[in-house]
This record gives sequence, structure tokens and C-alpha cells, in this order.
Amino acid sequence: MSEKKVSLLEGFKAFLMRGNVIDLAVAVVIGAAFTNIVNAVVKGIINPLVGAFGTQDLDNYSSCLKSPCTTDPKTGQMDGIEILWGSVLSATLSFLITAAVVYFLMVLPMAKYLARRAAMLAAKEGVQETIEVSELEVLKEIRDELVAQRTGGAPREDR
Repeated sequence: MSEKKVSLLEGFKAFLMRGNVIDLAVAVVIGAAFTNIVNAVVKGIINPLVGAFGTQDLDNYSSCLKSPCTTDPKTGQMDGIEILWGSVLSATLSFLITAAVVYFLMVLPMAKYLARRAAMLAAKEGVQETIEVSELEVLKEIRDELVAQRTGGAPREDR
């Protein structure tokens, strides 16, 4: 039991110094900034476009399960059960826009780049394989010539 115990601080430092932790932190910060952009697009462009057919804000779209949905001005309590489906629609649009932007601006170009790179590597490997086969053929010819010189006859074809 002579194992050296790693102190808590040393373990934490080793954890923080891993590259993937830093990459993850950068991704979270950029993701948060990107979320603000998407929310601004939804609230500034999408909601007004949808509002051209109804209210100016999707959050105002709602239905009442138990009529009437009225608010008591004295207590502020709602009579009835209100379903706020407009806010769900707004959040769904935000998600779809975010997913589309991530796919078309990040995932798709990276997939195309990786496919091109794999094709280039496969082509290089094919050329390398051809060179190796050619070298093997040349070495066989040299061997056959050496055998022929030693035996004083024609090279044997059985090898």
C-alpha cells in the first residue's frame, strides 16, 4: 500500500487542464450567445410575421379549458384553466431555427469536409498501394534475375 494519494487540489487541477473541459466551456459560452441571437430573431422577425395573422406576440395565443378565462382584478386570480400554447409555439420555433442553423452552418459543412478528407486519404492510400505493388513486382524481377545469373539459366516461373 505504498500508492501515492493524489490530493484533492491536484486532482481538480488535472481535471481542469484536460483539453475537453476547455472545449466544453467554450461551447457553452458560444451556445449561450447563439441562443440570444436566435431568441432575438424569433421575437423580432418570426413573431411579427405570425402576428400579421393575429396578435403581435405568440405568447398571447392561448385557449381556455374551463370558460370563461377571466382574471379577478382584486385578487389577480384566474378563473378557468388557461392553456398558453403560444409560448410553446414560440419555444418550438426557437428550437427549430437553432437546429436548422446548427445543422446547415456547422454539421453539414463539417460532414462535407470530412467526406472530402476521407476521399483524399483513400486516394492517397490507393496510390500508395499501387506503388507498393509495383515495388513488389520489381523486387520479384530482381530476385528472378539473380537466381538466373547464379544458375546460369533462365529464371524459373514457379515462384
